[in-house]
Amino acid sequence: MWGTHPAIGYPLLDIHWCHVMAHESFEDAETARLMNEHFVNIKVDREERPDVDAVYMGATQAMTRQGGWPMTVFATPEGHPFYCGTYFPRAHFRRLLTEVHNVWTGDRQSVLTQGASVVRALNANTTLPSGPLPGEETLRQAIDNLRDSYDAVNGGFGGAPKFPPSMVLEFLLRSGEREMSGKTLAAMARGGMYDQLGGGFARYSVDAGWVVPHFEKMLYDNALLLRVYTHWWKAGGGALARRVALETADWLLRELRTPEGGFASALDADSEGVEGKFYVWTPVELVEVLGEDDGRWAAELFEVTEAGTFEHGASVLQLLRDPDDPARYADVRARLLAAREHRVRPGRDDKVVASWTGLAIAALAETGVVFERPDLVVAATAAAELLAGTHVQGGRLLRTSKDGRAGTNAGVLEDYADLSEGLITLYGVTGEARWLRLAESLLDTVLQRFPDGAGGFYDTADDAERLFQRPQDPTDNATPSGQYAAAGALLSFAALTGSTRHREAAHAALGTVSVLAGAHARFAGWGLSVARAALSGPVEVAVVGPTDDPRTAALHREALLADAPGLVVALGRDDGADMGAGDPLVPRAAAFPALLEGRGLVGGVPAAYVCRGFTCRLPVTTVEDLRAELTT
Repeated sequence: MWGTHPAIGYPLLDIHWCHVMAHESFEDAETARLMNEHFVNIKVDREERPDVDAVYMGATQAMTRQGGWPMTVFATPEGHPFYCGTYFPRAHFRRLLTEVHNVWTGDRQSVLTQGASVVRALNANTTLPSGPLPGEETLRQAIDNLRDSYDAVNGGFGGAPKFPPSMVLEFLLRSGEREMSGKTLAAMARGGMYDQLGGGFARYSVDAGWVVPHFEKMLYDNALLLRVYTHWWKAGGGALARRVALETADWLLRELRTPEGGFASALDADSEGVEGKFYVWTPVELVEVLGEDDGRWAAELFEVTEAGTFEHGASVLQLLRDPDDPARYADVRARLLAAREHRVRPGRDDKVVASWTGLAIAALAETGVVFERPDLVVAATAAAELLAGTHVQGGRLLRTSKDGRAGTNAGVLEDYADLSEGLITLYGVTGEARWLRLAESLLDTVLQRFPDGAGGFYDTADDAERLFQRPQDPTDNATPSGQYAAAGALLSFAALTGSTRHREAAHAALGTVSVLAGAHARFAGWGLSVARAALSGPVEVAVVGPTDDPRTAALHREALLADAPGLVVALGRDDGADMGAGDPLVPRAAAFPALLEGRGLVGGVPAAYVCRGFTCRLPVTTVEDLRAELTT
């Protein structure tokens, strides 16, 4: 089912209100009695089962013209929905339970007929029309469409609430558009949605000016934004882009990393039952921590007012301008952060989700090499090790794990696609072919188990649990759509290996972008980004040389610094070593990926080859010459 996106129009229906309804109703004895007496109650974790969430969200949107979470669905024993809603206050929910029970017992056949009718209607509208591979004119139309909803005053797109448009920003940066992308990235980084003390981004801003966030912090948002801010720095974003990228990376490692090397899925919005309590400040609190002079200076710098910008006279910290005294700012920020550590912290969801971790692997690996932070690459590698050893079982991918133990839910398309993207990126950074081999295996499953027969992909495999509808949504939501993420990973794999099969599958999966670009570009950001890479080649760079030669390392880093849409980098060794030797995950291969085939040292020194479609220019041996090749 494709259509409207509930999170964009209904900001208060989220995990916070899931908690509210759980406390108000599910933990209430009388409400629980009604539920248990008259219903078979099933509580679904949408992070564990996005397929269940997708089909019933489609029903909720179709029946109520809105959506969001918590989502409340009454269904027949066959799973056919006949009444849907979102958050219900306790008294309303009790009345609803009684009324539904009365209708079910008094006129069951009408309920069954209605449920079957809903399913027929939903199944009649499941496929978005597809067009050709987008061309330059289509991408230009997409930029024009984005400009129509662009907020020239505050940055971002549309009005309140404002969600971080990560995939759209990626497309704009890849297209060389600097006005909308730069203003939006700067506004998000300076506003209250970004944690000015600890780093990391909240879920969204409840207002159009990025002042007050919904304080929940998600792994997927921060992984996507980390990569975008790194790309902004590569495109000329300057000190602000660098600072936010590194602070966000540090936040990911400090706040979300699990003992097993993975990344927890989220931090709650609430502390002690109050949303935002951990993050907000009053002028009095600043003075208590910093003293009179520094407290007043910090209040002015961080926009903390007597009236407050949030609730009960408290303010969300913003940093609308660079401090005039950087040393004082660093000291004040460190003291405030230390003081905040004594507050009751938000809860953490320690569940590791394969797709979101794949996004984090890609972001950390790339940020680590760009900013010469090897610890970030180490963290990305550890996360990949966890997923390879825990989530990949019997050649298939499991969606979640906790405490190092995998769950039982099968991976969906976005899990295979986002993890493949992360592994391909990690290969480009480390040169370890085992990660590319694992990506190949995952993408083989995508091509075998997920195709819809018309060039696109379903969101679940052909052997997944049967629901009343097989979900398929090619549009982006808070994360890249599975279809567009698969297209991106397939395109990158093809660029490294020369596989026509993978390239053709990527191009076919991008057909829906042509339909969305002119009128709904905000929901096709990742598809547009991949289409831009496809039109650009993408650029392929093979770097060959001994691993212990600093000239190899210099050429490799320069290649990864290139601001080229969809760039892929292959790292080889001209020292006779088998790149897959000694690793049980990787079968022996003479030349893998094929981009390295026939590429050798030049005059006995490391060399780089810049190619498109496996057609390469003359090799270069210096960083300066490689930079020139990559900018022409």
